[in-house]
Amino acid sequence: MIDARNTALIFEGGGMRNSYTAACVAKLIEEDVQFGWVGGVSAGASHAVNYLSHDAWRAKESFVDFAHNPSFGGVSSLLRGTGYFNAEYIYERSSDEELPFDFEAFLANPAEMNLATTRADTGESVYITRDDIYEQSDLNMYVRASSTLPLIMPLRFIDGVPYVDGALGESGGISIDQAEKAGYEKFLFVGTHPRGYVRPQVTRRRAVRRVLGRYPAVAEALIQRPDRYNASKDRLLELEKEGRAQLFFPEDMQVASTEKNVAKLRANFDAGRAQMYAEWPAWKEFLTS
Repeated sequence: MIDARNTALIFEGGGMRNSYTAACVAKLIEEDVQFGWVGGVSAGASHAVNYLSHDAWRAKESFVDFAHNPSFGGVSSLLRGTGYFNAEYIYERSSDEELPFDFEAFLANPAEMNLATTRADTGESVYITRDDIYEQSDLNMYVRASSTLPLIMPLRFIDGVPYVDGALGESGGISIDQAEKAGYEKFLFVGTHPRGYVRPQVTRRRAVRRVLGRYPAVAEALIQRPDRYNASKDRLLELEKEGRAQLFFPEDMQVASTEKNVAKLRANFDAGRAQMYAEWPAWKEFLTS
């Protein structure tokens, strides 16, 4: 066991690009690394709960072979109104059989949890902690809410309130602000964009506002996201210079966020695993220092 309870673990989202960083989740589980705080946004929320349940198999399966399931989604699913990614099935039904989740192991893990989602009616960021989880269905619901991509997935309503992807919130998709507010001074960040990535500004703002006319707060969040994301990324780089953050940026990402080809997803996982194993000595030194 590696005791890293003085460190916060932060997972970035990215849809099926997270097949690359699933290898990082599996490695942390295999090495039995214990963190004090775990945060995730969008697909990173799935990474967070898979890590907390200590399930390396599920961490990989969720973003690789599971995409072959006929109920996973696709264009026909989008046309039926269930979303390009069939969120109800993926997050709230599959855990019964195809992707069983060890809820008891999740409850037994003492690490703090922080999952980000966004209110679609107001644009307000909402952070889900263990205090919000009473049973597994609560966890499934909130992971889905955090992962709900606008336009290609139907909004998740909770107590009459519509929720959308947590990456549209105040952090832009990187929960470093929440980790710092929780009092942590050391951070391990697992990202899905290259080190030099800068999120571009939204140029067709009028079109975004028109398409999302029913939810103007979501439109404004999409427009504001680049500045928020880039500010959070800059903060991570500052912390790295100070020696307080270990950052993982993919060097051989092979898929886009909407990829469903299992062979490509497997190759992407393998690429992530190769990079993870190359960087593991540096990770281990950081986590044990």
